[in-house]
Amino acid sequence: RAVVKLRAEVPADARSARTLGSEREGNGVVIDSDGLVLTIGYLVLEAMAVNVVDASGKLVAADVVAYDYDTGFGLVRAIGLKSEPIRLGDSADAAERSPVLIAAHGGREQALGGFVASRRGFAGYWEYLIDGAIFTAPPHPNWGGAALIGADGRLLGVGSLFVRDAGPGGQPLPGNMFVPINLLK
Repeated sequence: RAVVKLRAEVPADARSARTLGSEREGNGVVIDSDGLVLTIGYLVLEAMAVNVVDASGKLVAADVVAYDYDTGFGLVRAIGLKSEPIRLGDSADAAERSPVLIAAHGGREQALGGFVASRRGFAGYWEYLIDGAIFTAPPHPNWGGAALIGADGRLLGVGSLFVRDAGPGGQPLPGNMFVPINLLK
């Protein structure tokens, strides 16, 4: 229930609109009881309006609080959002072969069991450089801002990309790349 849908509107003439579009949709994860939502930053980059949809379908306006180029995280605050936050875990616990749950907005139908396929550095030429990015398999089709949840039910990371090389050492294996939650801490 802590995973919300996130919608952002970006001006058509914004620098990122050409590559990311002016209407973006993904996921966010409620991380405190005051409506703070963690997402992947490209969803809210240059946004002029952001809304979140909670587990009950309620639409709540949100304000962009932060975008961090180093990690790729974005934070929005949705005042009036009534959703219990997820507890932050320790992404160092996400060792290769560990079981995980990848959760997008939409309840159980949007949750996918998987495993950590590899841990390694990731360089996104457009923004961030991450040591110890978490690569998972199988891929979730709605990865942007999705929650990576450990066996203890705590948040380990936030979804950023679909990749074809999630295997150890970058071996071919379709999956997703998650930004480790410890970078938020």
